[in-house]
Amino acid sequence: MFTGIIEELGTVKAVNKGRESAALQISAEKVVEGLNLGDSLAVNGVCLTVVDFDRTGFSAEVMAETLRKSNLGKLKSGDKVNLERAMRLGDRLGGHLVAGHVDATGTIKSSVREDIATVFTVLAPEEILRYVIAKGSVAIDGISLTVVDYDKKSFRVSIIPHTASQTTLGFKKSGDTVNLEADMLAKFVERLLEGRVGKEGIDKDFLGRHGFM
Repeated sequence: MFTGIIEELGTVKAVNKGRESAALQISAEKVVEGLNLGDSLAVNGVCLTVVDFDRTGFSAEVMAETLRKSNLGKLKSGDKVNLERAMRLGDRLGGHLVAGHVDATGTIKSSVREDIATVFTVLAPEEILRYVIAKGSVAIDGISLTVVDYDKKSFRVSIIPHTASQTTLGFKKSGDTVNLEADMLAKFVERLLEGRVGKEGIDKDFLGRHGFM
C-alpha cells in the first residue's frame, strides 16, 4: 500500500526484455534506505518487488500482465521514474490510499499554465472515469492528485511547481502515456452496492426507500 507522495525521481539504468516480461535496473538513493530483499516499491505507480539492490539502486521484474496494463513497457535507459516505498502503519497519509495496481493507461491531452499551477487534461477510458468525481482522488504515474473536473472522455488535475519539480509530470507533454489508478474506496463502494442496487440503479426513489431522503 502506498500514499501517492513521491519520494524521489529514479533513473532507469537498463531494461532487459524477455519474450513477455522485463527486468528493470533503476538508480536511486532515498528509497533504498532501509530496503530489504522482497520489499515493495512503486515505480510510476506500479507496485514491484525488489529482487536485488545496493546503495545506488535496485532491480525489479515486471510480468506480462503489468506490461499490458501500464507504461513500464515503454521505459528505456535514461528515463526518469517516480519512486515511493510502501507505507508503514502509523505513517502520515499525505495523499490517499494507493494500491500500486494500475487500472489502465491514459494519454495527456494538454497542459496549460494557470499562474503558478499547471493544469493537465488526461484522456482516460470508462473503467477509470466511472470512479472520477470532482475533488476526488486519482493516481497518475503513482502521484496522488485531486480531480478538478471531468467529462465523458477526460479529467483535469492541477499541480503546483513543487509537484512538477519532484515528479515526472514536470516534463510530461501532450501525447505521453501515464498510468492511472482509480480511488479504491470508490471501487469498494460500487462492489458492495452491486448486490443491493441491481438493475434499477440509484435514484431518488431508491435513496428514499433506504433512508437517505
